[in-house]
Amino acid sequence: MQVWVGLGNPGPQYALNRHNVGFMALDTIAEVHGFGPVQKKFQGWVQDGRIGTERVILLKPATFMNESGRAVGEALRFYKLDTHALTVFHDELDLPAFKVKVKTGGGTAGHNGLRSIERHADADFRRVRLGIGHPGHKDRVTGHVLGNYAKAETDDLAEMLGAVARAAEWLARGDDVRFMNDVALIQQG
Repeated sequence: MQVWVGLGNPGPQYALNRHNVGFMALDTIAEVHGFGPVQKKFQGWVQDGRIGTERVILLKPATFMNESGRAVGEALRFYKLDTHALTVFHDELDLPAFKVKVKTGGGTAGHNGLRSIERHADADFRRVRLGIGHPGHKDRVTGHVLGNYAKAETDDLAEMLGAVARAAEWLARGDDVRFMNDVALIQQG
């Protein structure tokens, strides 16, 4: 069993924020792979399903970004899993917009959701980094991250989310390189 967490903030006012792209990724995966209904659990929203042969629990913490780790820790303890079973989908300033990279472990790069998860688990979890691009100057970061995607970006956003969902079986199998390659190929094609 695996737990896949999408990071974001609850509430309709945040729905299209770049910071909520982790929520968007999980919603798309759930739809493409026919996951079960949403349940309120672990201080968040949970959907249960299969990707290929793997059972995957999708979790969107309802605790706001800075406390995401509370929900993640609760889910891992309930299923008696460690962070090797954890994959976190999150926005990444240091990647060009709509690029997707996967890594295991590492720092938080100032991301409060990742920092919270490290406080409630440890740092050795897989991260699906969903590029949102950098606004160019550190004074503009907060507005960029908490800003909505522009209308001109919606096609690229939908393409990235669809590619992530379509290639998700490779991620479920643990083949991160094949996942990244397939996402890139789908986005080019």
